[in-house]
Amino acid sequence: MHPHQKTILPQRIILLRHGESQGNLDDAAYSTIPDHDIQLTQQGIAQARLAGAKLRQIVSGDGSGPNWRLYFYVSPYHRTRTTLREIGRSFSKKRVLGVREECRVREQDFGNFQVQERMKVIKETRERFGRFYYRFPEGESAADVFDRVSNFLESLWRDIDMKRLHMDEKHDLNLVIVSHGLTSRVFLMKWFKWTVQQFEHLNNPGNCEIRVMQLGSGGEYSLAVHHSEEELLEWGLSPDMIADQKWRATADRGAWNDHCRWYLDEFFDRLVDDSDHDEQGEATA
Repeated sequence: MHPHQKTILPQRIILLRHGESQGNLDDAAYSTIPDHDIQLTQQGIAQARLAGAKLRQIVSGDGSGPNWRLYFYVSPYHRTRTTLREIGRSFSKKRVLGVREECRVREQDFGNFQVQERMKVIKETRERFGRFYYRFPEGESAADVFDRVSNFLESLWRDIDMKRLHMDEKHDLNLVIVSHGLTSRVFLMKWFKWTVQQFEHLNNPGNCEIRVMQLGSGGEYSLAVHHSEEELLEWGLSPDMIADQKWRATADRGAWNDHCRWYLDEFFDRLVDDSDHDEQGEATA
């Protein structure tokens, strides 16, 4: 980015899971239909249309100017693309700046065709092993998904810095990522620096559930601007994680390391606060 070029941050980064699919109703669908070809049910289509209306209400609501716009990223799977198509019914062409199919936000790979009884045993093993590290035979672990989502985030920031998504400073830009349950949780984990242990306690979003990361007054993104504490608890966030979200709602961008001291307790038993301790250590070294 040119040193004098101002970065225009999106007003919101919104994660939206696909609507109800054939696989959500019956696991046996995965034994005969490739995961990427699993389709939405009629209920899923209805959920997606309602999600479009709700999304419009969010991006045009309080704090939004008249010039709000959306840019979509969508997983290449049939169920996510169909969800996006139904969401699009709520918006005119001028409101949508663009859309990009993004393979890195696809569903966790569970292998190829999934034999129902075998997958039941595999998922029971995953519970004992740990959801984040367990790699499905011929598939991925959540840790593998974390790696590709991290790579996607690097590209996303380059797009923002280089103004590839929009050029007009008068626009309130909303990025919408239409993806999958685990992928959305991993995205939040990476963004907010949540640990593996914290990830293990997170709950999957429901079909067409919307999670809004909104830009706070100080330039940090927070879930607590749009969502209530009760919602964050339902999603599996701990009190410390919720306190962090509330702090981010007004925090200065880049001040996280200095202010979120609770995070150190995840890695150290106790760190002495007294500066004299450091000076004493240097004197005896």
